[in-house]
Order: sequence, then C-alpha cells, then structure tokens
Amino acid sequence: MPSRYFIHALALLALAWTTATSANTQPNIVLIMADDMGFECMSANGPSDYSTPNLDKLASQGVRFTHAHSTPVCTPTRVQIMSGLYNSRNYTRFGHMDSKITTFGNILKDAGYATCVVGKWQLNGGYSKPPTAGFEAPANFGFDEHCLWQLTRLGKNKPPRFANPGLEINGKEHDFKQGQYGPKILSDYACDFIKRKAKEQKPFLLYYPMILPHWPFEPTPDSDDWDPDYRKDQATEKLKRPQELTSLPHFVGMVAYTDKIVGKIVKQLEDSGVRDNTLIIFTGDNGVHYQITSTFNGKPYPGGKAKTTLNGTHVPFVVDLPGKAKAGSVCEELIDFTDILPTLLDAADADYPKGFKPDGRSFLPLVKGEPGNPREWVYCYYAPGKKEFAMTKRYKLYKSGKFFDLQQDFYEKSPIEPANRTDAQKQVAAKLKQAIDNHTRK
Repeated sequence: MPSRYFIHALALLALAWTTATSANTQPNIVLIMADDMGFECMSANGPSDYSTPNLDKLASQGVRFTHAHSTPVCTPTRVQIMSGLYNSRNYTRFGHMDSKITTFGNILKDAGYATCVVGKWQLNGGYSKPPTAGFEAPANFGFDEHCLWQLTRLGKNKPPRFANPGLEINGKEHDFKQGQYGPKILSDYACDFIKRKAKEQKPFLLYYPMILPHWPFEPTPDSDDWDPDYRKDQATEKLKRPQELTSLPHFVGMVAYTDKIVGKIVKQLEDSGVRDNTLIIFTGDNGVHYQITSTFNGKPYPGGKAKTTLNGTHVPFVVDLPGKAKAGSVCEELIDFTDILPTLLDAADADYPKGFKPDGRSFLPLVKGEPGNPREWVYCYYAPGKKEFAMTKRYKLYKSGKFFDLQQDFYEKSPIEPANRTDAQKQVAAKLKQAIDNHTRK
C-alpha cells in the first residue's frame, strides 16, 4: 500500500498539473497596431498599390473586418485602444495619457498575464510636464517590459525611429549607430519576449504599436536605396529629403516591411509552439498620411490622416484565434477601438476591475461566427479637430448637426439638410444624435 507521503506527493503533482493546464487555457494575446496604415493598404481589402501576403494569409485563417474605425490621429487612438473608453471620458492632450487610466495591460497583468509593449509610445514617459526623463508610464499602465521609441525623449530631443534609431528599453535609453533599423530591433525584442514566455508556459500579452509606416517615408533594409549611414550623426529626426513626405514608392516599401514583421511574429509563435493558443489582432491607428495618394479599386484614394472622413478612420482589421475563429470569413459589422479591451478580457476570461465600465463591447462572438451583440453605430470624440460624430455604416451625424450619406458622399461635401431628409434618414439621425448626447464631454 503506498505510503501517505507518496500519496501526498501524487496529490501535489496533480494540483500542479491542474494549475498549469488551467493557466494554459488562457490564450496568449498579440495586438499589433500599425502607424498610419489605412484600409486601402491591405491587399485583401481590394486591388491597390500594396502587397500584404502575410496579412492576407492571417485573414484567410481568421476573420477580416471591413467596417473597423479608429480616430483620425494617433494619440487619441492610443488612449482609446488601451482604455476601452471614448476620448470624451479621458483625453487630456496630444502625446499624453492620464496616469489614472486603467488599461488592458493593468487588467491582464492582474489576471496572471506576462505583459510587454514594444514600438511607439508617444504618451509621455512620466507624469511631470513633458519633456520628462521618467520611465514610469509603461509599468504604471501594466507592462512588465518595454522596448519603445518616444517614451522619454520627446519633441526636439526625439531621436530617429528608422535608420540608426534611439530607443528606450526597460528603463534605459539606447542609441543604435551601426546601421541598425528600428523596426527590426523592436520586432526582434517582441519575438524574444514570445520565445521566453512560451518556455515559461505563462500566458502573455504582447502589445505592439508599430512605428511603421509613419513618415518620414524612407527606404527600408529591403529597398534598393537603403543607406545604413542615414541619420547616423543626426540627434533628432527631421525631414532630410524632399520625397520623405510624398514618396509613394518608399511608403509602399514601408507597408511591405510592416507586413513582413507580421509574418515574423506569426512564425515566432509557430516556432515557440504557441500559435494555436494565441489571439492575434492586427489593425492601424488611423488613415494614411494626407500627402500620399494611393490607387484603390482602380481609383485614386487620397490619405485621410487627421480628417474625420472615412479615409481618416477606416482601418484594416484582422483577428485570428485558431480553433475558434471562423476561418476565412469576412465580417461586415461595425467595430471601433473601444471594443478591443472588452474582447481581450472576454478571450482571457478576465474580470473587470470594480467600478470599471468600458464603452465598447466584445466582438469575440463575431470572430467565432456567432450573432454576438453587433453595433448600430460608432462614436468619435476628436479633440484635436474639435469634432464629434456618430455613424452607421451608411450615415454620419456630427454634433454640429451636419448629416451625410456616406454611400453617396464619401468625402462629405454635401450635407443633407433636415428638410430634405427622408423619414428613414430622420430616424437614423435621431439615433445618432442620442449616441452623441450620451457620450459627449459634459
């Protein structure tokens, strides 16, 4: 008969196995957000100037959303995506996020996730008036590790992001002057984080707000005109070539490198044996820079960054969770960036902090091919432009009262006056006004 010590040892092993198995049921999470990459930049969305085979493959394995909307510029989007709240509730100023905000990093860390943020920060490093020399923000917002650009060195002290970059890594400033490429360094760190946490068998959150393909539009290491000495002796990032703000070929190359990094991250997940238990979301923070005009579905398509028209907010959006996502499907339901935090928590089976109520709703059921709770409208409080609006897939109403049929008037040139609205349009406008009234800053 086994001794009581042997039985006790078996019980401990069983408990350890049960705990590990339970922990492994939580999916890893990889959230990638490209910088200034609009809907037209993903080739699966329609014939265009761009080729994104890795993103297209990810979409074929998961779900491609066709009506996802950000805010028109990066800082409001970064605050919204991390907090799950509309900017009317928490936006302070450009390049800053209130230290009191609770993020998905905080919540998932409390739920047992290892957390890491790599890429572009631009939300202030500490909590004194910028520029600051502090590194407090990533840890305060729930991230165990960080490898970032524009965390502590801001404004005129901002180092290059691409060739020979300056980065802030886990509390220290690093300058790379040997021909290194910023996006490669950042994605290498991301892959190393995945590799380390997979070995530890601990669920992880990797948040990757990219620095690509934002201007300056420069060659990548895959370009024929790549120059490893570019910006090597320049302390701050400024436009050095006239074409850096208008070069479509360089921008196309930067989109291609963005896609390459997505493939690199996916391969690391596969090599680390965790691809089948990882939720991957890819999107962009706003539309393409307004100096870039692409060809999309056979027509000129100007970039709309900083504009509230569709080309400023309509972004690519791909979600995959192997074994659960309805592979190769296209979802035409509306989503916005307040929906991401609830979705991550839904996937992780994590609880909201007491008193915390996000503005968004989980789209995980839609990823699984279930009815879910789809939106009738999305809302935007755009502080830099002092505009607010709510919209359906077809109609948009601004707080000012201007009302547009987006199917007929993509660039919003001809508002429909109240007297000229059909009964159906009046009903839609009334619903959108109620949405604005419910969310506007009081």
